[in-house]
Amino acid sequence: MCTLEKRGDIYILTLTGSDEHRLNPTLIDSICSALRRVRAEPASPSSALVTIAEGRFFSNGFDLAWAQSSQPRRELMSAKLQLLVKELISLPMPTIASVTGHASAAGMILALSHDYVLMRKDRGFLYMSELDIGLVLPDWFMVLLKCKIGDARVRSEVVLTAAKLTAEMAAVRGIVHSAHDGAEETVEAAIRLGQELVKRGWDGNVYGKNRMVVLKEVLEKIGTVPGEAKTMSKL
Repeated sequence: MCTLEKRGDIYILTLTGSDEHRLNPTLIDSICSALRRVRAEPASPSSALVTIAEGRFFSNGFDLAWAQSSQPRRELMSAKLQLLVKELISLPMPTIASVTGHASAAGMILALSHDYVLMRKDRGFLYMSELDIGLVLPDWFMVLLKCKIGDARVRSEVVLTAAKLTAEMAAVRGIVHSAHDGAEETVEAAIRLGQELVKRGWDGNVYGKNRMVVLKEVLEKIGTVPGEAKTMSKL
């Protein structure tokens, strides 16, 4: 599950607990509910969202144990994650993921759906694990990866070698914006970044609409593949 608190103009969304934060309908619905609460708050001149996670994982991807071999369950998970990504893309404020643990597969997609990704150096990796676990990458994952990782060689490394990237490796490759010494330092840096962005005084609605233009391909792809989870099958 998750919690939401507000510190000044910074919203902090926390994935709570010491588990792997696997993305099943319950957790995804909880996050979406928190984002709707952010939207429902009285408008302020400028705000920012920081997403953090307790424990060793930011998110270890889809909850495949919950889905088991059920195709309808897999489709439900993918559809709900698509809705969550839409919520983040259209949110009227900058978004920052503070990655202090592993972010794998759909968990990496969740992190990259934020505008900025900050990551701790001493623990955790970004990892598109589909190749290693025998799953076909959903098309819309690849569209988002293309928007977020400009270098085609790096995208191939991420997807076609299932590379496990530490914070420093990801920073060198331009996947994350900065790497920090530990969990506390990473969260503090994310909040500072949020505060710096708030000081710019941008109109949140304009910011969100511009992001939707930047990530138009992602929104269009999500809108055309309601059954995309069908590609999440065993090879």
